[in-house]
Amino acid sequence: MLSIGDFARYGRVSVRMLRHYDAVGLLRPARVDPASGYRFYAAAQLARLNRIIALKDLGFTLDQVRAMLDEQVSAEQLRGMLRLRRAELQAQITADTSRLSQVEARLRIIEMEGAMPAGEVHVKQIPPVRVAELTAAADRLEPAFITPVIQPLYRELGERLARAGLAPAGPAIAYYEDAPGGDGVMVHATLPVNAEPDAGHGLQITDLPGISQAATIVHRGSMDNVLSSIQALARWIDASGYRSTGYPRELYLECPPDDPGSWVTELQEPIASR
Repeated sequence: MLSIGDFARYGRVSVRMLRHYDAVGLLRPARVDPASGYRFYAAAQLARLNRIIALKDLGFTLDQVRAMLDEQVSAEQLRGMLRLRRAELQAQITADTSRLSQVEARLRIIEMEGAMPAGEVHVKQIPPVRVAELTAAADRLEPAFITPVIQPLYRELGERLARAGLAPAGPAIAYYEDAPGGDGVMVHATLPVNAEPDAGHGLQITDLPGISQAATIVHRGSMDNVLSSIQALARWIDASGYRSTGYPRELYLECPPDDPGSWVTELQEPIASR
């Protein structure tokens, strides 16, 4: 079972939203602790959450979403609804591009249900590494909010390394933390370097701690589509008797700048035994 915080993180929604869905009977927790009142969810409930978000982002009310889910709307039907909605939104394409990309990502996950690559998950130790890093805040952890933040960070980081006469000593690593106050997320863009901290490079150089136990999975393709791999990892962790202890890191193994579809990224999520 997943805590409400972990379930919200895997679904890329807020805890407040999940509480509202519970209150209106749209998505009930799998279990509520009678003593503490804490809500717990099963990883399998991500399937219903994906449909709720996709339908809501298509413009349906929560009452309409509930009716459609009760009729067990299929991924094919959702795809047809998306095509119609896209035609209606052409006049507002600039403002709605982010919304449409999120719907597409959710639909891809729905279409892949039952075929998640659970066999590709490995548990291993991640060693510490010295990195140069830049940090900025994003409103949410969804790819549509992360990409516009992390890409400029890496461009700036590469320029600063070049000015300092430093070359990356390994593939890039991104990691995430809750923003102060819990509003949004802090995005850390890092590159491994062979340099001493505070050596006058004009860069923040720090030692990124290792992970004693991490569940890892290789994501192939654009990071705009990473949710399918994130949720595959969530299912494996839940089914294998572990619990998550933090956001997954992203180790960018292959990143051709002109072909995001051929990217190879290892997701490294810290875990502990339940």
